[in-house]
Amino acid sequence: MKKFSILTRIFGYTKKYYFFLALSLILAAITVAMSLYIPVLAGRAIDNALGKGQVEIDAIVSLLFKIGVIVCIVATLQWIMNICNNKLAFGVVRDIRKSAFYKLQSLPLNYLDSHLHGDTLSRIIADAEQLSDGLLLGFTQLFVSTLTILITLFFMLSINVTVALCVVLITPVSLLAARYIAKRTHAMFILQSQLRAEQTAYFNETVNNQKTVIAYGAQNRCNEKFNDINQKLSQHTKKAIFYSSLTNPVTRFVNSFVYVAVAFAGALVAVSNPVAMSAGMLTCLLSYAGQYTKPFNEISGVVAELQNAFACAKRLFELLDEIPEVSDENCGELKSPVCGNVELCKVDFSYVPQKPVIKGISLFVKSGQRVALVGHTGCGKTTLVNLLMRFYDVDSGKITVEGRDIKELKRHSLRGNIGLVLQETFILHATVRDNIKLGVPNATDEEVEQAARLAHAHSFIKRLPKGYDTFIGEDGRGLSAGQRQLLCIARVFLKRPPLLILDEATSAVDTRTEMKIKQAFDKLMEGRTSFVVAHRLSTIVSSDIILYMRDGEIIEHGTHAELLSQKGLYFDLYYSKLSIT
Repeated sequence: MKKFSILTRIFGYTKKYYFFLALSLILAAITVAMSLYIPVLAGRAIDNALGKGQVEIDAIVSLLFKIGVIVCIVATLQWIMNICNNKLAFGVVRDIRKSAFYKLQSLPLNYLDSHLHGDTLSRIIADAEQLSDGLLLGFTQLFVSTLTILITLFFMLSINVTVALCVVLITPVSLLAARYIAKRTHAMFILQSQLRAEQTAYFNETVNNQKTVIAYGAQNRCNEKFNDINQKLSQHTKKAIFYSSLTNPVTRFVNSFVYVAVAFAGALVAVSNPVAMSAGMLTCLLSYAGQYTKPFNEISGVVAELQNAFACAKRLFELLDEIPEVSDENCGELKSPVCGNVELCKVDFSYVPQKPVIKGISLFVKSGQRVALVGHTGCGKTTLVNLLMRFYDVDSGKITVEGRDIKELKRHSLRGNIGLVLQETFILHATVRDNIKLGVPNATDEEVEQAARLAHAHSFIKRLPKGYDTFIGEDGRGLSAGQRQLLCIARVFLKRPPLLILDEATSAVDTRTEMKIKQAFDKLMEGRTSFVVAHRLSTIVSSDIILYMRDGEIIEHGTHAELLSQKGLYFDLYYSKLSIT
């Protein structure tokens, strides 16, 4: 992605803030022009003070008064300009973050499965922050600095063309030096941004799994890997800062010649023709020489920030350019009443091409039937659940609900009729009540409490400091794994959908609680089509259909009694579990 393209896209986000952008640029032009007019007034005051006749005190006082007024006006306008810049910069970054977060919601799950979560977080948070500090605020500084250079040249030309030409001839040397160094810093900042994302991803991974790290005594190995990433980041950051920091001293060195050239050329003109170059005019030109070189030093610092900002912007726009899920805008709704008839017809699926995970599965499930999916780890049980939820679309074949291909249904319509409980719990950083109401935000307090009672979560919730209004920490901190799972189960009881998918839904609860939940689930599953991924015998045995899966295929299917009579793979699995228990 080219820098011009990045810049164009960023300015596309400024449409909402054109007023602040225009006002900022206008105020910048006014403040620069007024600030640069001050040396002219100061020069006139000096000429008045050094005049051959009587010193005109009134004229000097008037000029000094004007200077004071201009200083006050410039300070006020700069304050307003800073407000406009902040509105613009932080507004644009907020909108880009919003776009990135919304895009994340529309991306298929294979994006999240194939990208480190920390890297994605780094793009939305850290890279957006760098974009704000570097590109948007840096652009304003670049505009002001460029304007200062142009207006300064204009004033210098209006005073003395010869001296101004000396400045113009030396200027390209400074620009070429800055450009040469800037080209070499861009690649460094890209590497720095990538390593910063890698560091964030690894830090996030380690913090989320710290208990496992400690349990396996892997702290030293984690420290070594983190230090390795940190060292690489440090090295590339040092290189980026080293090359970018060269710009400032180089431009300062070159710009020193500007000041010397102005002083020397101005002095020669003053000696040869005092009328063409007065003391006040020479003082004014020397002041402009300082004003003229200062923006180059500022630009050299801004260039480094811009290089970093462009690298961060590129990563952000890469996320925004990811291909979203296939649009379901033209798809239909799953009309009520939904009885729960589900059919799979020759379904094939693979996460990676040429590596099939589901192979030619066909199945018809009548309304109200309970289907148990069993088999060893990696056989495709959870993948089948993902296909039923349309987290992924099948490669070939089709899945229908009430005779309608789920690819032809809006995702929210399909998922709104399915209750899902996963082995991995998802708890909001919110109150207990809000966590239960996740799928039914308009539920009453009575309905929430009834769902919690059915899930056998009410008793532990009442023991919390504020009951249902207790605020739960990030990832459900403060609750046990079983309690977190009970809250997830309560969501399903509150939603009461026509189809249920339970993927190891009671794996984190004790046997006594599981028995109570099973009774509640039995009641909930009455008249509802249910797909149950489970290893525990109590759940498997009572199912209407048991599917034994291996390598993505259904090897055996039937009732518990039918499969035992076949004395096949299910028979071996059942009695191996029975012997263990």
